[in-house]
Amino acid sequence: MKPQSQIDGSLGEAMTRLESLRRLRQSQTPEPVQNVQLPLWPDSMRATPNAWLRSALFAAIQGKQRQALKRQLLAAITGVEIRFTGWQLDQSDRDVLDTIVHLSRRQAIGQKESFTARGVLLALGLNTGKADHEWLKDSMARLYSAGIEITVARRFTYFGALLKGARDELTGHYIVELDPKLVSMYASGWTQIEWVERRTLRRKPLAQWLHGWYCSHAVPYPLKVETLQKLSGSCNRQLASFRRQLTKALDDLGQLGLIKNWELRGDMVHVIVKPKNKKERA
Repeated sequence: MKPQSQIDGSLGEAMTRLESLRRLRQSQTPEPVQNVQLPLWPDSMRATPNAWLRSALFAAIQGKQRQALKRQLLAAITGVEIRFTGWQLDQSDRDVLDTIVHLSRRQAIGQKESFTARGVLLALGLNTGKADHEWLKDSMARLYSAGIEITVARRFTYFGALLKGARDELTGHYIVELDPKLVSMYASGWTQIEWVERRTLRRKPLAQWLHGWYCSHAVPYPLKVETLQKLSGSCNRQLASFRRQLTKALDDLGQLGLIKNWELRGDMVHVIVKPKNKKERA
């Protein structure tokens, strides 16, 4: 049997190692986000993290094309990794989430915000009938039930749902709480989107996705048609057919004056955007 002094010494060394390990883990763990408020962008804008604009998280699809995914790795720019579980999100779901964040932006992230379904629908520029209320419920269900894993710069991964809260079925009031960890998505870079511009592209999901992509770049670099096909989350797997859809979507942006010019040179898409100093880009 070891002498008591040796036992005490071994125990002390073990406790010291455990304390060192605890401090190391603590130093590698991000501090919890508390009382953080997003910048107060103008009422005419919506703000979206660039990681969302530059990936297939909110896909350029129609609702009927939506699929159920299980930890599916989504297409995204280099430095961003997104895995998704649940029913695919589309551009209208992005509108709903951006609008809820917009209505909540005067509150610190993590605090509860109350608003009515009617208020959200009006902010979206939609009607307020029964079918519209049900549509909003469906979109919010996709947002709060989706499992999102987003890793930025190969360091920390945010995982969880994009929304949580409660709904009063008698009054139509929502109480929504945004996850404080979402702040890291904005801290990694975000873009202000002209809401009136985006609304003109309603029911044109590819044009909406392209609008977000090019708004998030002060000077966009040329991209292959195939790259845009993947990043936008298009379900059109025929490259020639997608090229035609892309041409139509870029023409829509040009006709509305949302981009200055575009050109297809071989398989490369070159776009010149209008300079807008009001937008935040990274």
